[in-house]
This record gives sequence, C-alpha cells and structure tokens, in this order.
Amino acid sequence: MAVIVLVHGIDQQQKSADRLENEWLPDLAGGVRIAGFPEVADRLWRNRTGSDGIDARMAFYGHLFLQPDQMGDDPGELTAPEEELAERLAEEWLQRAARRASHEKEKIIAERELAFLRGTIGDEPMGTGAVIRKAVQCVARVSWFAPYGMAFAERFVRRSLAQVSRYLTDQSIRHAARQAVLNLIGPETQIVVAHSLGSVVAYETVSQMKQPLPLFLTIGSPLGLETIIYQRLEPQPPIFPPLLRRWVNVADHDDIIATEPDLSRMFSNEKPADAIFESEHTVDCGAEPHNASFYLGKAEVGEPIGEVVV
Repeated sequence: MAVIVLVHGIDQQQKSADRLENEWLPDLAGGVRIAGFPEVADRLWRNRTGSDGIDARMAFYGHLFLQPDQMGDDPGELTAPEEELAERLAEEWLQRAARRASHEKEKIIAERELAFLRGTIGDEPMGTGAVIRKAVQCVARVSWFAPYGMAFAERFVRRSLAQVSRYLTDQSIRHAARQAVLNLIGPETQIVVAHSLGSVVAYETVSQMKQPLPLFLTIGSPLGLETIIYQRLEPQPPIFPPLLRRWVNVADHDDIIATEPDLSRMFSNEKPADAIFESEHTVDCGAEPHNASFYLGKAEVGEPIGEVVV
C-alpha cells in the first residue's frame, strides 16, 4: 500500500509501473521542492528508500489496451460504439483547440480541420473506417502535435482515441483499471495523483473509497468533457467523492485533452461543507501541454502535496 498513489494517462501500454515511477517521481519531487517543501521532496526521491521515505507507487493499467495479434501498438479495429465515441471525441478536441488555443495560428488550423471533419470542406467518399481515419488525420494536424511529426502524431491520436473509447465502453477494462488503483490504496494513503485518462480511472475509484482521502490531484484531466466522458462516469450523476477532503485540478490552457480547466461547476454536487475544491489552477507546459512530466514539476502541483504529506 502507498502513501501516494500515481495513476498514468493514455498511451503508456509499452511501459510498466516501475518505469513510470522512475519517470514521474523526480519531476514530482521537483515540483514539491520549488513549492517550498525541500524535505518532503527529498523523502519522495533522493531519500525515498530511507526510513523516512515516502512510498509513492504507480497504478499501472496500460497493458489492458494491448491487442492480441496486432503489430506494435496498433489498437486494431474499433467496434461500432467505440468508433462513434472516438469520432465525437476527436471533434470535441478540435472544438476546444479552435476556441481556447493561445496562438491565433493554432486556432486557424483547428478551425480548418474541424470544418473538414464535419464535412464542410472536402467531399471524398466515406467507406468503412474512413470517418475515424479522417478524424485521426484532422486532430494530428493541430500544431499541438507538431513536435512529433505527422506519422507519429497520427499513431498517437489513433491510440489515444481508441483507449479513451475502450475504457468507456468495455467494462472489463474499466473494472481492471480501477482495481489497479484500489490495490495500492490502504489506511496510510494520503494522496492520489492522476494524469489524463488516469484521472477518469482515479475519479471513479476515489468515488467508491471506504476511507477518507486527504488529497486528490488531477492534471491534464478530460473529466470536463460533458457529453463524452461526464455523462458516462460511474456513479451517475457525478458527485464530489463523499470521503474526499480536498480536490486540486491543474490544467494547461492549451491542453486540448484537459478540455475544461475548471471542474468545480460539474463536480461540486454533494460536496461536504468542510471539503475543499480548487479547480482554477492553470499552468504553462510549453510546446507539450499534455506532458505529464511538465505538469508534475510545477509548484501548483507540488504545493498541495507538500501541505498534505506528514
């Protein structure tokens, strides 16, 4: 059981819990350090194996998305419900980029690709699977993915759309992912830190916890996707987790996967009077606005951890 439970996001299927812990913890410690808690930072990383070390463990579920008989990381063919959900998700990402991007050039690209996806530009015939291929290509052209190159961007977008869709439509994946988080939660657990799709997994898990949780910290979270994720969450209607003491949500303004920086409007139902909900934190992760490491190294993430860990 862990004091801090970490929950990774999309497209981590070829990694492992151990590797991701080693990737996340130095950055998390860095964020705690610049927030003014150097002793806690040392206990998280430099002295984590000592008697005063803080046990932080990664809940790993990426392997659930590996498809038998598929080459590499190809997610394979989507079912009709998965494909429909993936198409809607791609459209939503482009909408957010067109509305929220910091740079005018990015807005123009997103608006153009959104129009193309909606069929207002281009009139090529749509065969089986063609719509999802079109959606992947449109999202991949957004400059958010520019550092990776078009071929990599298309593969990343396809895997990301497939994983979010499969989590929301395949109950066996959903239950196994949540169980991976529950397996690390014990009486000593004080914090759950979750990124991207992991925040959806973690939210559903934290909502069913039978013990108080001092801090839930979400970064780059898509929980604010109202018609795609919010309405499919368990439980319904979504509420503030009953035994949660404090929820802090952090988002980059240009993170199109994070969608809504402020989650309080959607998740304050049944919030206990003494619980705290901080969802106005925005950070700048530069050219990679959804990068977990860039989020973890921010003081906005490190401060609440330093305040909670004892």
